Amino acid sequence: MRPDSVLARRRFLALSASTVGAAALGLSPFGRLLAQAGLPAGRIAGFGPLSPVADATTGLPLLKLPAGFSYRSFGWSTTPMSDGRPTPTRHDGMGIVHAEGTRLTLVRNHECVGDGSSFADAAMTYDPDVDGGTTTLVFDSSSGELLSSKASLSGTVQNCAGGVTPWQSWLSCEEEVLGRGRTTFGSRVVDLKHAHGFVFEVPFDGHSSAEPLVAMGQREHEAAVVHAGSGDVFLTEDADPFAGFYRFIPEVKGELHRGGTLWMLKAEGAADLRRGHRTGDRFKVSWVPIDHPERGIGPEGKGDGNVREGLANGASAFLRLEGCYAHSDTIYFTSTSGGDAGCGQVWAYDAKASELQLVFESPAQETLYYPDNLAMSPRGGLILCQDSYRKEAQSLFGLTPQGGIFQFAKNNGIYENFHGLTGDYTNSEFAGACFSPDGRWLFVNVYNPGFTVAITGPWKEGLL
Repeated sequence: MRPDSVLARRRFLALSASTVGAAALGLSPFGRLLAQAGLPAGRIAGFGPLSPVADATTGLPLLKLPAGFSYRSFGWSTTPMSDGRPTPTRHDGMGIVHAEGTRLTLVRNHECVGDGSSFADAAMTYDPDVDGGTTTLVFDSSSGELLSSKASLSGTVQNCAGGVTPWQSWLSCEEEVLGRGRTTFGSRVVDLKHAHGFVFEVPFDGHSSAEPLVAMGQREHEAAVVHAGSGDVFLTEDADPFAGFYRFIPEVKGELHRGGTLWMLKAEGAADLRRGHRTGDRFKVSWVPIDHPERGIGPEGKGDGNVREGLANGASAFLRLEGCYAHSDTIYFTSTSGGDAGCGQVWAYDAKASELQLVFESPAQETLYYPDNLAMSPRGGLILCQDSYRKEAQSLFGLTPQGGIFQFAKNNGIYENFHGLTGDYTNSEFAGACFSPDGRWLFVNVYNPGFTVAITGPWKEGLL
């Protein structure tokens, strides 16, 4: 039975500094016991060891998973979609935007970076000479089959992450800031008809209008999620050496195109949240205004205009904020390379209490290295997509409410002339993790060569 969502949230909010800190740093007797068992500091066994598992669709051992788990792949790059177009490449952020019985509608980002032109019709194209965007998929959770797929937005650049809204749409975010005009982008010189670095909305039952939500800011966007209670949108920024955590307050709840105001988080007494803090630390939060969200290009021509303004107004600095997930009153987000070891942090903002908490910090690469997209399981744990520079570390991890971290899946993709692919793709990241409403399926993308998998198996309370 699916636990109450409020209880799942409280499991994480109830973390104490002592419990989480000991687990994460491996300083407790339990942590020392794990180390003696051959596990890195903070790691727990989770579902047990991983081994290659054959894909139910292709028969190939694309993933390593714990015993009892199975999966099926679909939506491979270049294969025909239902609308006749080839599936775009670079599968990234993704979410379930609508559920009707067993039919689940997902919208998936494609982080294409200017190697081609729009893959969609003109009505859903922002800038015809670039090739980022989204596709919309319908999956039958009873049969485990993909029912349809189609283009729903294109002409955007580097659509990385995003988020699902309570009104059943997807917010797709551009991670590249570009001005209008002639520029070198990707492998080509293009004439951009519009500026880039914005958020776009995609409805579940049609296609995007391809109109940027300029009031949310122009910057290196990563994710955007909605706090259902207020209708406010919380956004991350994948920037180095300074990134901000943002809040967009719409003029009209649920109607983002009507505009609103943009704000950046200020942690009281902590101007710099990139280093020097311990798991369990809490901070009261206030918000400083971003008066010129449309000015994403800074004085040196970089895409740091928003964060520069926020820091000048007293906001706090983060480092490479990526994944973001809204669950009840809590907004979870990752700092991919934050923390004293530079290996990653997981933060939680309580929108009701206006309080920020550092719920996990990795002490070493061997524990967790560069967390990216994340989502909450209905059973209480967080799933983290790791995107590191270490080839052997391209994995999915679970984070328990007690602060234990465990490896759940690993990329095992080595191909011999499959769909024209030959070679070792095990260094490709996972992205876009999301659970079906009933908790049976975990959907996740493999960025390159680009495909989606639906994973199912013996999930457990308190793990995933």
